Amino acid sequence: MDGQENKIKWNERIKIKDLKDKTGQIHSLTGWVFFTRKSGNIRFIGLRDGSGKIQGVLVKEEVDQATYDLFTRLKQETCIQMSGIVQESKRNRFGVEILVKEIEIISISENFPITPKEHGTDFLLSNRHLWLRSSRQLALFNIRNKVIQGMRDFFAQHDFVQMDSPILTQNVGEDPKGLFNLSYFDLGEAYLAQTGQLYLEASIFAHGNVFCFGPTFRAEKSKTRRHLTEFWMLEAEMAFMDNVDNMDVQEDLIRFVITKVLDECSWHLKELERDVEALKGCMEPFIRLSYDEAVVILQNKGAKINWGDDLGATDETLLTGDSLVPVFVYDYPKKAKAFYMKENPLNPKTVKCADLLAPEGYGEIIGGSQREDSEEKLVSRILEVGLPIEPYQWYVDLRRYGSVKHSGFGIGLERLVGWICGIHHIRETIPFPRMMERVYP
Repeated sequence: MDGQENKIKWNERIKIKDLKDKTGQIHSLTGWVFFTRKSGNIRFIGLRDGSGKIQGVLVKEEVDQATYDLFTRLKQETCIQMSGIVQESKRNRFGVEILVKEIEIISISENFPITPKEHGTDFLLSNRHLWLRSSRQLALFNIRNKVIQGMRDFFAQHDFVQMDSPILTQNVGEDPKGLFNLSYFDLGEAYLAQTGQLYLEASIFAHGNVFCFGPTFRAEKSKTRRHLTEFWMLEAEMAFMDNVDNMDVQEDLIRFVITKVLDECSWHLKELERDVEALKGCMEPFIRLSYDEAVVILQNKGAKINWGDDLGATDETLLTGDSLVPVFVYDYPKKAKAFYMKENPLNPKTVKCADLLAPEGYGEIIGGSQREDSEEKLVSRILEVGLPIEPYQWYVDLRRYGSVKHSGFGIGLERLVGWICGIHHIRETIPFPRMMERVYP
């Protein structure tokens, strides 16, 4: 015997979230102290355990002196076990609090550096490992988790197969100037992946509809609120779908995710003071504008954009300024987009693609396109943009063996979460942000 025959199994341990229907019962909770205060002979203890928060009420007449005196040692982030009677409380998310009977200190925390006072961004990012414990960050990452669950649920419901793509590659997916390169044994230079799209395209011939989800790397020398050098991207590829089908899938996916967040994260959205009515408005049909229409609208609004220019962040904000729903802009100029996008037969100067722009100034959250399915045109385009054909020979092969019309898209997770949560800078929407000026902690 290992002496643990009476130990409670991990999945049977009581969490704060489990106490909603347990008023009148005695339970023990383990977690971290996030506040203490006192009023007369009553002491209040805020406890957090990962599943939620609760208030413990310590009444002097209800406990022995030793337990009552422990209160003075309960500094911020001290880990304790708190036992007592569950009672109703309208102030709590779960409608309960604990009338404390016993306290056991598991681990002391002294002089926790992040206090309720205001701290500068650089200080908070340097202490990111501790900042993650704050109320705002807890709410944000619960929503991020729900967004990921929502996307996975959507793809599961529609029979997409997850096909993970490599992180190390010799292919340029987007901008050659934005690559992190490294020496790969005796095989020469390799890169950290900018996208998994090319590999996903190989998988559609086996499974039809596929997706991948993982870290993506862009060595862009950008310090805007929309950019990270390492971020997470969900990408999908679909056989037999054109660019209109592609936009339809994206629109259905975004509505599905927002509905899930609204239904299951209302408390966290409230914690972030997010305007939920703005999110509810996105249940209406999304706007679809051609690139030509978008340029005219922007020029009429005073933007200095000419036909052929890609839309910048300022243009995206200006274009969606009057919109209550996301806006698709489709059929961009060929010269502004990647080599793998399908040439538009109605206007060869453009490609069959679309960017989805979130309202409220959040800009592009999805980029997608119909892929070039002609071997001849794909090879011509690769050479036209100055890329070597050898690393893409396997990609060209896909057009030789049963090539089909197909489309796909990529969602930047942090941008999507930033918009849904109403967060200004996406550095808050990833646990440990990587930017030009920061790789610590």
